[in-house]
Amino acid sequence: MTINQHRLLTGYVAVLAAAALTLCLALVLLGHGVESPFIVLLLAIATAVSERWSVQLSATSGLTVYLLPTVFAAVVFGPLEAGIVGAASMLGDPEVLGRGNADRAPALKWMNYTAASFITGALAGITAQALVNETYGGIVVATFAAMAVAEASDLLFAAITSQVRRRSMRELALRGAPVAITSFLVYAPVVAVLVIAYEKISPLTIVLFVVPTLAFQRLYTLYQRERRLGDELRSVNETLARANLSFAVALVTALEASDAYTAGHSRAVATYSRDIASRMGLTSEETDRAFLCGLVHDMGKVGLPPSLLGKDGPLTLEERRQMQEHSAIGERILREVAAYDDIATIVRHHHERIDGHGYPDGIIGANIPMVSKIIAVADAYNAMTSDRPYRPAMVYPAARDRLLQAMGSQFHTDAVVAFLSVLAESSDDYRYARGPGFGSLAESSTPRELPRAASVGVA
Repeated sequence: MTINQHRLLTGYVAVLAAAALTLCLALVLLGHGVESPFIVLLLAIATAVSERWSVQLSATSGLTVYLLPTVFAAVVFGPLEAGIVGAASMLGDPEVLGRGNADRAPALKWMNYTAASFITGALAGITAQALVNETYGGIVVATFAAMAVAEASDLLFAAITSQVRRRSMRELALRGAPVAITSFLVYAPVVAVLVIAYEKISPLTIVLFVVPTLAFQRLYTLYQRERRLGDELRSVNETLARANLSFAVALVTALEASDAYTAGHSRAVATYSRDIASRMGLTSEETDRAFLCGLVHDMGKVGLPPSLLGKDGPLTLEERRQMQEHSAIGERILREVAAYDDIATIVRHHHERIDGHGYPDGIIGANIPMVSKIIAVADAYNAMTSDRPYRPAMVYPAARDRLLQAMGSQFHTDAVVAFLSVLAESSDDYRYARGPGFGSLAESSTPRELPRAASVGVA
Protein backbone atom coordinates (compact mmCIF):
# COMPACT_ATOMS: atom_id res chain seq x y z
CA MET A 1 0.00 0.00 0.00
CA THR A 2 1.40 3.41 -0.99
CA ILE A 3 1.53 6.39 1.40
CA ASN A 4 -1.30 8.15 -0.48
CA GLN A 5 -3.47 5.04 -0.38
CA HIS A 6 -2.82 4.67 3.34
CA ARG A 7 -3.79 8.29 3.94
CA LEU A 8 -6.96 7.93 1.88
CA LEU A 9 -7.91 4.76 3.74
CA THR A 10 -7.19 6.37 7.11
CA GLY A 11 -9.39 9.36 6.23
CA TYR A 12 -12.21 7.14 5.06
CA VAL A 13 -12.08 5.02 8.22
CA ALA A 14 -12.04 8.14 10.40
CA VAL A 15 -15.17 9.48 8.69
CA LEU A 16 -16.88 6.09 8.94
CA ALA A 17 -15.99 5.73 12.65
CA ALA A 18 -17.29 9.25 13.34
CA ALA A 19 -20.54 8.40 11.56
CA ALA A 20 -20.94 5.22 13.60
CA LEU A 21 -20.28 7.05 16.91
CA THR A 22 -22.69 9.82 15.93
CA LEU A 23 -25.39 7.29 15.08
CA CYS A 24 -24.81 5.43 18.36
CA LEU A 25 -25.05 8.66 20.37
CA ALA A 26 -28.22 9.68 18.52
CA LEU A 27 -29.85 6.34 19.32
CA VAL A 28 -28.99 6.69 23.02
CA LEU A 29 -30.35 10.24 23.14
CA LEU A 30 -33.55 9.02 21.49
CA GLY A 31 -34.07 6.61 24.37
CA HIS A 32 -32.73 3.37 22.95
CA GLY A 33 -30.91 1.09 25.36
CA VAL A 34 -29.82 -2.51 25.82
CA GLU A 35 -32.90 -4.28 27.19
CA SER A 36 -31.53 -7.83 27.51
CA PRO A 37 -27.75 -7.62 28.03
CA PHE A 38 -27.30 -11.38 28.42
CA ILE A 39 -29.12 -12.22 25.18
CA VAL A 40 -27.27 -9.47 23.33
CA LEU A 41 -23.99 -10.85 24.70
CA LEU A 42 -24.84 -14.32 23.38
CA LEU A 43 -25.63 -12.89 19.97
CA ALA A 44 -22.40 -10.86 20.02
CA ILE A 45 -20.41 -14.00 20.80
CA ALA A 46 -22.14 -15.78 17.92
CA THR A 47 -21.14 -13.04 15.47
CA ALA A 48 -17.54 -13.02 16.74
CA VAL A 49 -17.22 -16.79 16.38
CA SER A 50 -18.78 -16.70 12.92
CA GLU A 51 -16.16 -14.16 11.87
CA ARG A 52 -13.46 -16.42 13.26
CA TRP A 53 -14.70 -19.16 10.92
CA SER A 54 -15.22 -16.89 7.94
CA VAL A 55 -15.05 -18.40 4.47
CA GLN A 56 -12.44 -16.76 2.24
CA LEU A 57 -13.83 -15.70 -1.13
CA SER A 58 -10.55 -14.07 -2.16
CA ALA A 59 -7.32 -12.79 -0.65
CA THR A 60 -9.11 -9.68 0.64
CA SER A 61 -12.70 -10.71 1.25
CA GLY A 62 -14.61 -13.38 3.14
CA LEU A 63 -18.10 -14.60 3.94
CA THR A 64 -19.61 -14.94 7.41
CA VAL A 65 -23.13 -15.40 8.78
CA TYR A 66 -22.83 -12.43 11.17
CA LEU A 67 -25.96 -10.90 9.63
CA LEU A 68 -28.16 -13.66 11.09
CA PRO A 69 -27.73 -12.67 14.76
CA THR A 70 -27.53 -9.02 13.74
CA VAL A 71 -30.92 -9.05 11.99
CA PHE A 72 -32.38 -11.17 14.79
CA ALA A 73 -31.34 -8.46 17.27
CA ALA A 74 -32.73 -5.79 14.93
CA VAL A 75 -36.19 -7.36 14.86
CA VAL A 76 -36.42 -8.51 18.49
CA PHE A 77 -34.69 -5.60 20.25
CA GLY A 78 -33.91 -2.60 18.06
CA PRO A 79 -31.21 -0.59 16.27
CA LEU A 80 -28.77 -0.08 19.16
CA GLU A 81 -28.63 -3.77 20.07
CA ALA A 82 -28.36 -4.75 16.40
CA GLY A 83 -25.53 -2.27 15.93
CA ILE A 84 -23.66 -3.68 18.94
CA VAL A 85 -24.13 -7.27 17.79
CA GLY A 86 -22.94 -6.40 14.27
CA ALA A 87 -19.92 -4.47 15.51
CA ALA A 88 -18.91 -7.33 17.82
CA SER A 89 -18.31 -9.55 14.81
CA MET A 90 -14.89 -8.01 14.22
CA LEU A 91 -13.71 -9.19 17.63
CA GLY A 92 -13.46 -12.63 16.04
CA ASP A 93 -11.30 -11.53 13.14
CA PRO A 94 -7.97 -13.43 13.29
CA GLU A 95 -5.96 -10.30 12.42
CA VAL A 96 -7.23 -8.36 15.45
CA LEU A 97 -4.90 -10.32 17.71
CA GLY A 98 -2.15 -10.68 15.11
CA ARG A 99 0.50 -8.31 13.91
CA GLY A 100 -0.59 -8.48 10.28
CA ASN A 101 1.43 -6.56 7.70
CA ALA A 102 1.65 -3.08 6.31
CA ASP A 103 -0.55 -3.73 3.32
CA ARG A 104 -3.34 -5.34 5.30
CA ALA A 105 -3.34 -2.64 8.07
CA PRO A 106 -5.25 -4.78 10.62
CA ALA A 107 -6.04 -1.85 12.97
CA LEU A 108 -7.63 0.15 10.16
CA LYS A 109 -9.42 -2.95 8.95
CA TRP A 110 -10.89 -3.55 12.41
CA MET A 111 -12.04 0.07 12.78
CA ASN A 112 -13.43 0.10 9.25
CA TYR A 113 -15.54 -3.04 9.49
CA THR A 114 -16.55 -2.45 13.11
CA ALA A 115 -17.97 0.94 12.19
CA ALA A 116 -19.56 -0.36 8.99
CA SER A 117 -21.09 -3.34 10.80
CA PHE A 118 -22.51 -1.10 13.54
CA ILE A 119 -24.14 1.16 10.94
CA THR A 120 -25.43 -1.89 9.03
CA GLY A 121 -26.99 -3.34 12.17
CA ALA A 122 -28.46 -0.02 13.24
CA LEU A 123 -30.03 0.58 9.81
CA ALA A 124 -31.50 -2.92 9.86
CA GLY A 125 -32.88 -2.22 13.36
CA ILE A 126 -34.46 1.08 12.35
CA THR A 127 -36.08 -0.63 9.36
CA ALA A 128 -37.33 -3.57 11.42
CA GLN A 129 -38.78 -1.45 14.23
CA ALA A 130 -40.67 0.68 11.73
CA LEU A 131 -42.46 -2.39 10.33
CA VAL A 132 -42.67 -4.99 13.08
CA ASN A 133 -45.85 -5.73 15.03
CA GLU A 134 -47.24 -8.57 17.13
CA THR A 135 -48.63 -10.52 14.18
CA TYR A 136 -46.79 -13.28 12.38
CA GLY A 137 -47.05 -11.35 9.15
CA GLY A 138 -45.58 -8.25 10.73
CA ILE A 139 -42.60 -10.21 12.03
CA VAL A 140 -41.97 -11.81 8.65
CA VAL A 141 -42.21 -8.48 6.79
CA ALA A 142 -39.93 -6.75 9.29
CA THR A 143 -37.37 -9.56 9.11
CA PHE A 144 -37.25 -9.64 5.32
CA ALA A 145 -37.00 -5.85 5.10
CA ALA A 146 -34.25 -5.72 7.75
CA MET A 147 -32.31 -8.48 6.00
CA ALA A 148 -32.58 -6.70 2.65
CA VAL A 149 -31.29 -3.45 4.18
CA ALA A 150 -28.48 -5.29 5.99
CA GLU A 151 -27.33 -7.16 2.87
CA ALA A 152 -27.44 -4.01 0.74
CA SER A 153 -25.61 -1.97 3.36
CA ASP A 154 -22.98 -4.65 3.88
CA LEU A 155 -22.32 -4.92 0.13
CA LEU A 156 -22.26 -1.13 -0.25
CA PHE A 157 -19.65 -0.65 2.47
CA ALA A 158 -17.56 -3.47 0.99
CA ALA A 159 -17.72 -1.78 -2.43
CA ILE A 160 -16.72 1.62 -1.03
CA THR A 161 -13.83 0.07 0.89
CA SER A 162 -12.71 -1.75 -2.24
CA GLN A 163 -12.74 1.51 -4.19
CA VAL A 164 -10.76 3.32 -1.50
CA ARG A 165 -8.17 0.54 -1.54
CA ARG A 166 -7.98 0.87 -5.34
CA ARG A 167 -9.34 -2.61 -5.92
CA SER A 168 -11.84 -3.68 -8.55
CA MET A 169 -15.43 -2.84 -7.58
CA ARG A 170 -16.64 -4.80 -10.58
CA GLU A 171 -14.92 -7.97 -9.38
CA LEU A 172 -16.39 -7.52 -5.91
CA ALA A 173 -19.85 -6.90 -7.35
CA LEU A 174 -19.68 -9.99 -9.56
CA ARG A 175 -18.54 -12.09 -6.63
CA GLY A 176 -20.55 -10.44 -3.85
CA ALA A 177 -23.93 -9.73 -5.42
CA PRO A 178 -24.87 -13.40 -6.04
CA VAL A 179 -23.72 -14.25 -2.50
CA ALA A 180 -25.81 -11.41 -1.06
CA ILE A 181 -28.92 -12.48 -2.98
CA THR A 182 -28.47 -16.12 -1.98
CA SER A 183 -27.84 -15.14 1.64
CA PHE A 184 -31.00 -13.03 1.69
CA LEU A 185 -33.12 -15.87 0.32
CA VAL A 186 -31.66 -18.34 2.84
CA TYR A 187 -31.14 -16.16 5.93
CA ALA A 188 -34.37 -14.14 5.97
CA PRO A 189 -36.77 -17.11 6.35
CA VAL A 190 -34.49 -18.70 8.97
CA VAL A 191 -34.33 -15.53 11.06
CA ALA A 192 -38.09 -14.97 10.72
CA VAL A 193 -38.81 -18.45 12.10
CA LEU A 194 -36.35 -17.97 14.97
CA VAL A 195 -37.83 -14.55 15.86
CA ILE A 196 -41.34 -16.04 15.93
CA ALA A 197 -40.10 -18.88 18.14
CA TYR A 198 -38.43 -16.39 20.51
CA GLU A 199 -41.44 -14.09 20.68
CA LYS A 200 -44.28 -16.61 20.64
CA ILE A 201 -42.85 -19.69 22.35
CA SER A 202 -40.01 -18.88 24.75
CA PRO A 203 -36.86 -16.70 25.00
CA LEU A 204 -35.03 -19.96 25.69
CA THR A 205 -35.29 -20.72 21.99
CA ILE A 206 -32.33 -18.35 21.61
CA VAL A 207 -30.28 -21.53 22.01
CA LEU A 208 -31.92 -22.81 18.83
CA PHE A 209 -30.53 -19.72 17.16
CA VAL A 210 -26.95 -19.62 18.37
CA VAL A 211 -26.15 -23.30 17.79
CA PRO A 212 -27.53 -23.55 14.21
CA THR A 213 -25.88 -20.23 13.33
CA LEU A 214 -22.44 -21.46 14.32
CA ALA A 215 -23.06 -24.87 12.78
CA PHE A 216 -24.14 -23.24 9.53
CA GLN A 217 -21.00 -21.12 9.46
CA ARG A 218 -18.83 -24.16 10.16
CA LEU A 219 -20.51 -25.99 7.30
CA TYR A 220 -19.68 -23.08 5.02
CA THR A 221 -16.05 -23.26 6.14
CA LEU A 222 -15.76 -27.00 5.54
CA TYR A 223 -17.39 -26.66 2.13
CA GLN A 224 -14.96 -23.94 1.11
CA ARG A 225 -12.01 -26.00 2.35
CA GLU A 226 -13.15 -29.03 0.36
CA ARG A 227 -13.63 -26.91 -2.73
CA ARG A 228 -10.15 -25.43 -2.33
CA LEU A 229 -8.66 -28.90 -1.95
CA GLY A 230 -10.56 -29.98 -5.06
CA ASP A 231 -9.15 -27.03 -7.01
CA GLU A 232 -5.65 -27.88 -5.82
CA LEU A 233 -6.11 -31.52 -6.83
CA ARG A 234 -7.29 -30.50 -10.30
CA SER A 235 -4.25 -28.25 -10.61
CA VAL A 236 -1.93 -31.10 -9.63
CA ASN A 237 -3.63 -33.43 -12.11
CA GLU A 238 -3.24 -30.84 -14.87
CA THR A 239 0.45 -30.45 -14.00
CA LEU A 240 0.91 -34.23 -14.13
CA ALA A 241 -0.90 -34.37 -17.47
CA ARG A 242 1.41 -31.70 -18.91
CA ALA A 243 4.42 -33.57 -17.50
CA ASN A 244 3.20 -36.81 -19.10
CA LEU A 245 2.79 -35.10 -22.46
CA SER A 246 6.19 -33.40 -22.20
CA PHE A 247 7.82 -36.74 -21.40
CA ALA A 248 6.09 -38.38 -24.36
CA VAL A 249 7.25 -35.58 -26.66
CA ALA A 250 10.82 -36.04 -25.43
CA LEU A 251 10.66 -39.79 -26.15
CA VAL A 252 9.22 -39.34 -29.63
CA THR A 253 11.66 -36.54 -30.48
CA ALA A 254 14.49 -38.95 -29.68
CA LEU A 255 12.87 -41.55 -31.97
CA GLU A 256 12.45 -39.01 -34.77
CA ALA A 257 16.18 -38.37 -34.73
CA SER A 258 16.87 -42.02 -35.64
CA ASP A 259 13.95 -42.72 -38.00
CA ALA A 260 13.10 -40.25 -40.74
CA TYR A 261 9.73 -41.93 -41.42
CA THR A 262 8.66 -41.55 -37.78
CA ALA A 263 9.27 -37.80 -37.99
CA GLY A 264 5.69 -36.64 -38.50
CA HIS A 265 4.09 -40.10 -38.42
CA SER A 266 3.73 -40.18 -34.63
CA ARG A 267 2.10 -36.78 -34.49
CA ALA A 268 -0.23 -37.61 -37.38
CA VAL A 269 -1.33 -40.83 -35.70
CA ALA A 270 -1.85 -38.94 -32.43
CA THR A 271 -3.98 -36.28 -34.13
CA TYR A 272 -6.04 -38.82 -36.08
CA SER A 273 -6.50 -40.98 -32.95
CA ARG A 274 -7.72 -38.04 -30.92
CA ASP A 275 -10.24 -37.06 -33.60
CA ILE A 276 -11.50 -40.63 -34.00
CA ALA A 277 -12.00 -40.91 -30.23
CA SER A 278 -13.81 -37.60 -30.18
CA ARG A 279 -16.09 -38.58 -33.09
CA MET A 280 -16.88 -41.88 -31.33
CA GLY A 281 -18.12 -39.89 -28.33
CA LEU A 282 -15.44 -41.03 -25.89
CA THR A 283 -14.78 -38.95 -22.78
CA SER A 284 -12.28 -36.10 -22.81
CA GLU A 285 -9.96 -38.22 -20.67
CA GLU A 286 -10.08 -41.07 -23.19
CA THR A 287 -9.61 -38.63 -26.06
CA ASP A 288 -6.50 -37.17 -24.41
CA ARG A 289 -5.20 -40.69 -23.78
CA ALA A 290 -5.71 -41.54 -27.46
CA PHE A 291 -3.57 -38.56 -28.43
CA LEU A 292 -0.83 -39.42 -25.94
CA CYS A 293 -0.77 -43.11 -26.93
CA GLY A 294 -0.71 -42.12 -30.58
CA LEU A 295 2.40 -40.07 -29.93
CA VAL A 296 4.30 -42.94 -28.33
CA HIS A 297 2.82 -45.91 -30.20
CA ASP A 298 6.10 -46.53 -32.13
CA MET A 299 8.35 -45.89 -29.13
CA GLY A 300 9.69 -49.45 -29.30
CA LYS A 301 11.46 -48.70 -32.58
CA VAL A 302 14.31 -47.12 -30.60
CA GLY A 303 15.26 -50.69 -29.69
CA LEU A 304 15.57 -51.80 -33.31
CA PRO A 305 18.76 -51.68 -35.41
CA PRO A 306 19.18 -48.40 -37.36
CA SER A 307 19.82 -50.45 -40.52
CA LEU A 308 16.35 -51.93 -40.21
CA LEU A 309 14.63 -48.59 -39.68
CA GLY A 310 16.46 -46.93 -42.55
CA LYS A 311 16.28 -49.76 -45.08
CA ASP A 312 15.44 -48.76 -48.65
CA GLY A 313 12.98 -51.29 -49.97
CA PRO A 314 10.60 -53.93 -48.64
CA LEU A 315 11.49 -55.94 -45.56
CA THR A 316 12.29 -59.63 -45.67
CA LEU A 317 10.21 -62.07 -43.61
CA GLU A 318 12.88 -62.14 -40.91
CA GLU A 319 13.13 -58.35 -40.90
CA ARG A 320 9.36 -58.07 -40.72
CA ARG A 321 9.33 -60.42 -37.74
CA GLN A 322 12.01 -58.31 -36.11
CA MET A 323 10.09 -55.10 -36.86
CA GLN A 324 7.00 -56.57 -35.21
CA GLU A 325 8.86 -56.69 -31.93
CA HIS A 326 8.63 -52.90 -31.62
CA SER A 327 5.20 -52.96 -29.95
CA ALA A 328 6.44 -55.27 -27.15
CA ILE A 329 9.66 -53.26 -26.81
CA GLY A 330 7.60 -50.08 -26.55
CA GLU A 331 5.54 -51.63 -23.78
CA ARG A 332 8.66 -52.56 -21.80
CA ILE A 333 10.07 -49.05 -22.13
CA LEU A 334 6.84 -47.33 -21.11
CA ARG A 335 6.20 -49.79 -18.28
CA GLU A 336 9.23 -48.29 -16.51
CA VAL A 337 7.24 -45.06 -16.08
CA ALA A 338 4.75 -45.55 -13.23
CA ALA A 339 2.12 -43.22 -14.71
CA TYR A 340 2.32 -44.99 -18.10
CA ASP A 341 1.06 -48.46 -17.16
CA ASP A 342 -2.19 -48.19 -19.10
CA ILE A 343 -0.40 -46.43 -21.96
CA ALA A 344 2.13 -49.27 -22.12
CA THR A 345 -0.71 -51.80 -22.47
CA ILE A 346 -2.34 -49.81 -25.26
CA VAL A 347 0.97 -49.49 -27.13
CA ARG A 348 1.59 -53.25 -26.87
CA HIS A 349 -1.71 -54.04 -28.58
CA HIS A 350 -1.93 -51.37 -31.28
CA HIS A 351 -1.10 -53.97 -33.98
CA GLU A 352 -3.62 -56.56 -32.82
CA ARG A 353 -6.44 -57.44 -35.23
CA ILE A 354 -10.13 -57.89 -34.51
CA ASP A 355 -9.97 -61.41 -35.97
CA GLY A 356 -7.06 -62.42 -33.72
CA HIS A 357 -4.38 -62.53 -36.46
CA GLY A 358 -2.45 -59.53 -35.19
CA TYR A 359 0.64 -59.29 -33.00
CA PRO A 360 2.29 -59.63 -30.51
CA ASP A 361 -0.35 -61.68 -28.65
CA GLY A 362 -2.96 -62.51 -31.28
CA ILE A 363 -5.86 -61.48 -29.04
CA ILE A 364 -9.30 -60.89 -30.51
CA GLY A 365 -11.74 -57.98 -30.58
CA ALA A 366 -13.19 -57.71 -27.08
CA ASN A 367 -9.78 -58.19 -25.45
CA ILE A 368 -8.11 -55.37 -27.37
CA PRO A 369 -8.17 -51.98 -25.59
CA MET A 370 -10.43 -49.49 -27.39
CA VAL A 371 -7.65 -46.93 -27.79
CA SER A 372 -5.44 -49.64 -29.35
CA LYS A 373 -8.19 -50.29 -31.90
CA ILE A 374 -8.37 -46.57 -32.67
CA ILE A 375 -4.60 -46.24 -33.08
CA ALA A 376 -4.56 -49.27 -35.41
CA VAL A 377 -6.88 -47.45 -37.82
CA ALA A 378 -5.04 -44.12 -37.59
CA ASP A 379 -1.63 -45.83 -37.94
CA ALA A 380 -2.61 -47.87 -40.99
CA TYR A 381 -4.23 -44.92 -42.77
CA ASN A 382 -1.24 -42.62 -42.26
CA ALA A 383 1.14 -45.37 -43.36
CA MET A 384 -0.88 -45.90 -46.56
CA THR A 385 -1.03 -42.17 -47.38
CA SER A 386 2.70 -41.57 -46.74
CA ASP A 387 5.58 -42.08 -49.17
CA ARG A 388 7.79 -45.08 -48.40
CA PRO A 389 11.13 -45.99 -49.99
CA TYR A 390 9.54 -48.96 -51.77
CA ARG A 391 6.21 -47.41 -52.81
CA PRO A 392 4.52 -44.05 -53.32
CA ALA A 393 1.76 -42.80 -51.06
CA MET A 394 -1.79 -43.93 -51.76
CA VAL A 395 -4.42 -41.35 -52.61
CA TYR A 396 -7.21 -40.79 -50.12
CA PRO A 397 -9.93 -42.78 -51.98
CA ALA A 398 -7.66 -45.85 -52.25
CA ALA A 399 -6.72 -45.72 -48.54
CA ARG A 400 -10.37 -45.23 -47.63
CA ASP A 401 -11.33 -48.32 -49.62
CA ARG A 402 -8.60 -50.37 -47.93
CA LEU A 403 -9.99 -49.42 -44.51
CA LEU A 404 -13.50 -50.40 -45.61
CA GLN A 405 -12.28 -53.74 -46.93
CA ALA A 406 -10.52 -54.57 -43.64
CA MET A 407 -13.37 -53.37 -41.45
CA GLY A 408 -14.54 -56.08 -39.07
CA SER A 409 -11.53 -58.31 -39.71
CA GLN A 410 -8.41 -56.21 -39.18
CA PHE A 411 -10.01 -53.02 -37.89
CA HIS A 412 -12.73 -52.17 -35.39
CA THR A 413 -15.87 -51.21 -37.33
CA ASP A 414 -16.87 -48.24 -35.15
CA ALA A 415 -13.36 -46.76 -35.31
CA VAL A 416 -13.27 -47.03 -39.11
CA VAL A 417 -16.73 -45.49 -39.51
CA ALA A 418 -15.84 -42.63 -37.17
CA PHE A 419 -12.55 -41.93 -38.97
CA LEU A 420 -14.09 -42.02 -42.44
CA SER A 421 -16.74 -39.60 -41.20
CA VAL A 422 -14.00 -37.23 -40.03
CA LEU A 423 -12.05 -37.60 -43.30
CA ALA A 424 -15.18 -36.98 -45.41
CA GLU A 425 -15.59 -33.55 -43.79
CA SER A 426 -11.90 -32.64 -43.94
CA SER A 427 -9.57 -30.82 -46.29
CA ASP A 428 -6.83 -32.52 -48.30
CA ASP A 429 -4.25 -31.08 -45.93
CA TYR A 430 -5.84 -33.02 -43.11
CA ARG A 431 -6.28 -36.18 -45.19
CA TYR A 432 -2.59 -36.20 -46.13
CA ALA A 433 -1.29 -35.00 -42.73
CA ARG A 434 -0.04 -31.64 -43.92
CA GLY A 435 -0.11 -28.20 -42.35
CA PRO A 436 -0.77 -27.15 -38.72
CA GLY A 437 -1.09 -30.05 -36.32
CA PHE A 438 1.19 -32.35 -38.29
CA GLY A 439 4.88 -32.75 -38.96
CA SER A 440 7.88 -33.39 -36.75
CA LEU A 441 7.55 -32.69 -33.03
CA ALA A 442 10.89 -30.95 -33.13
CA GLU A 443 9.30 -28.33 -35.42
CA SER A 444 6.14 -27.91 -33.35
CA SER A 445 5.30 -25.39 -30.67
CA THR A 446 5.17 -26.03 -26.95
CA PRO A 447 4.08 -29.51 -25.83
CA ARG A 448 1.02 -28.29 -23.96
CA GLU A 449 -0.40 -26.97 -27.25
CA LEU A 450 -0.12 -30.30 -29.03
CA PRO A 451 -3.46 -31.87 -28.03
CA ARG A 452 -5.36 -29.00 -29.60
CA ALA A 453 -2.85 -28.04 -32.28
CA ALA A 454 -4.93 -29.27 -35.20
CA SER A 455 -8.61 -28.99 -35.90
CA VAL A 456 -10.40 -30.73 -38.74
CA GLY A 457 -10.48 -28.50 -41.79
CA VAL A 458 -13.70 -28.67 -43.76
CA ALA A 459 -13.17 -28.85 -47.50
